[in-house]
Amino acid sequence: MTEVALRDVKLPDFGLPEVQPEIPAATYESRLEAARRRAAEAGLNALLIYGDREHSANLAYLTGFEPRFEEALLVVPEQGIPTLIVGNECWGYADVARVSYRKALYQPFSLMGQSRSESLPLKDVLTEAGVGRGNRVGIVGWKTYGEPGVDAPERWIDAPSYIVEVVRSLTGNYASVINATDILTSPRDGLRTENDVDQLAAFEFAACHTSTAIRNLLFNLRPGQTEFEAVQLMGLNGLPWSCHLMLSAGPRASLGLGSPGTRRIERGDPFTTAYGVWGALNCRAGFVVENETELSEEIRDYVERLVAPYFRAVVDWYRTIGLGVTGGELFDVVERHLGDPFFGVSLSPGHLIHLDEWVHSPIFADSDIPLRSGMALQVDIIPATGSSYFTTNIEDGIALADDGLRESFAAKYPDAWGRIEARREFMADTLGIHLKPEVLPFSSIPAYLPPFLLRPDRVMVARE
Repeated sequence: MTEVALRDVKLPDFGLPEVQPEIPAATYESRLEAARRRAAEAGLNALLIYGDREHSANLAYLTGFEPRFEEALLVVPEQGIPTLIVGNECWGYADVARVSYRKALYQPFSLMGQSRSESLPLKDVLTEAGVGRGNRVGIVGWKTYGEPGVDAPERWIDAPSYIVEVVRSLTGNYASVINATDILTSPRDGLRTENDVDQLAAFEFAACHTSTAIRNLLFNLRPGQTEFEAVQLMGLNGLPWSCHLMLSAGPRASLGLGSPGTRRIERGDPFTTAYGVWGALNCRAGFVVENETELSEEIRDYVERLVAPYFRAVVDWYRTIGLGVTGGELFDVVERHLGDPFFGVSLSPGHLIHLDEWVHSPIFADSDIPLRSGMALQVDIIPATGSSYFTTNIEDGIALADDGLRESFAAKYPDAWGRIEARREFMADTLGIHLKPEVLPFSSIPAYLPPFLLRPDRVMVARE
């Protein structure tokens, strides 16, 4: 069994990039063509990609545009130029799209109280976009549905019913309109589950900023600050969020997902925080104390009872992950360490990340899905003890890259590659976590776990 212990550690400054990598317009065009090919292979005459403010990643991945304030719909026919259907607010903003497209106005996508007097009915807009009678149409929403008891999960579509019903009426066959979200998000072969060098560099840029924000918080947190004041320590810069910012202390912390408020953080509080932007998220949790003597007597074995076995699981997760490893193998690693009901680990112990915080997960019991080059993943193992032991948590992002992708990354983004190599060295030499060559840590607080938050320099380390 891996030995773990608390040690005083100096966390290096891995640097913060100033120039954000861009995705070339040609990449977006190739993504659209790949989606068109996948649709054709599935026997579809058209692919419709729905997006709204909460669920914009699929649309953004294909076009570089994501709707603001309202809904949008991209129609990709078998042949010809796609049509981007938007409302009033996005009519001008749609020009950020990086692909060739025809723009169509459908004002019911707009906010309530705005004009609806200038657009055609949706059936006419869709007809002009290439949806017609006899077509087989795939709609990309956000999720697929295959739970027990669902007879025809391909007909469960999480786009607004008025869109789905109009499409069904245009095709003339209810069963010919299906959920096609798997084309983009299937953990086995979805287009968004493998990333090229530019996209990975953009994710590394994002992770630098989210992890530095959490680092700033960890090293400057003090009792007496309000939760709002604690957030200000992060030095947020306006990168678009992939989820709401989470920070809570005291009684609310056990709920996990709370947003900050005016409550003052007290010594001894349980504390949790997470910050995510497009392509990255980091999370930490622990107690606002300097050591175990400040905890209540019944949980002074917090490190021994919860943190140590948790960290062993994380260490073995990192040591195991690599190209060709199956999701089931990673699941079993965590289950061996944290399978006791006390730990309350019920979510997938790791998942794919992209512009959205959670794309899908290949990591579940008995998964035979092999991990592939280009995947971006989160180390996301969350105990929920439901007890006074609260939780512990380190969530960071990595990518997997084969020899060719690593060579491309190092050549095209040498500064980012330098940070990745420095993180790998820190994890091996200081934390005792040796990674396979294909594992690229993106977080600048990689596997850095201080259970007592008023001693952020005292963290868990491993030895064989």
